Amino acid sequence: MMKPLSILLLGTLMSVTAHAADQAVKSISPDRLLINGTSQATLGLSQSWVHPNPQIQRVVIVFHGRLRNAQTYLRSVERAANQSKQRSKTLLIAPQFLDEKDITAHHLPETILRWHANDWMAGDKSMGAKPISSFVVIDHILKRLSDSKLFPNLKEIVIAGHSGGAQVVQRYAMIGGKEDALLKKEGIKLRYVIANPSSYAYFDATRPTPVTAASCPAFDTWKYGLNKLPAYAGKDTAAELEAAYVKRDITYLLGELDTDPNHPALDKDCGAEAQGPNRMARGHNYFDYLTKRHPEGLNQRLVEVKGVGHNGEGMFTSPEGQTALFKGN
Repeated sequence: MMKPLSILLLGTLMSVTAHAADQAVKSISPDRLLINGTSQATLGLSQSWVHPNPQIQRVVIVFHGRLRNAQTYLRSVERAANQSKQRSKTLLIAPQFLDEKDITAHHLPETILRWHANDWMAGDKSMGAKPISSFVVIDHILKRLSDSKLFPNLKEIVIAGHSGGAQVVQRYAMIGGKEDALLKKEGIKLRYVIANPSSYAYFDATRPTPVTAASCPAFDTWKYGLNKLPAYAGKDTAAELEAAYVKRDITYLLGELDTDPNHPALDKDCGAEAQGPNRMARGHNYFDYLTKRHPEGLNQRLVEVKGVGHNGEGMFTSPEGQTALFKGN
């Protein structure tokens, strides 16, 4: 039974976290990427990508969580790159998916992309006259990186995210891939690092906790399952999406201490609760689900990060995080 002080502290933490997520971001990332000729995506870069850079051999694209604090994540992976002695040959990119309140607070032009709440996590379209999927933004980044005139020696791109950002990465790995052929043609390897997401998209109705549509109508609907996929997904069948997903080079990073079933940022929707009581359990359950369906040919691995809970910097700067980001398997 929780003591009164513990209950008070937990309530305060939940209130502060929820308040931060509901406020405009303090920092707007300084760089822009033109999307479809008229709209602009917001992102942070560790160095310019305007001119040819033969020094770059790896790119790490890191995604923020629901606080939309892209620059915080950029600094975290910069520290990880420094510790790994990989900074000089690595370009770091941190896209920022803004909310309407961010646009208003910082007096940004209408051309800047913005989403409703956390819709960007699932690849949903932006708000405004010319809606664009958050996954299209990723496609545009990858297309730019595949330009051999700009990056003649680029060998590897790592798409990484923590918490809500990891949800972006997992869903993009599932229904993305529009630039795969171009990257392969240029000899660029693509890897994914998924750290401490609240939930995963499953390929069928199997869940570790028995659940039905009667008890939880949306448990197998996107972003928890493959029903009612966004328009971005195209016409691929569930079997085709699964066949492509299991071939992707994915590392699931789970914080050993990310086990709080009452964490203020944990998804409590019944669709997420059916996947397990906390992020650690949900991650293990999902990986077990994959290994049972694909005992052979699964190009993926699960790595626990010792002594770290739900902390993006702790995850990425840990020895396990550095290996996942900069050294592959």
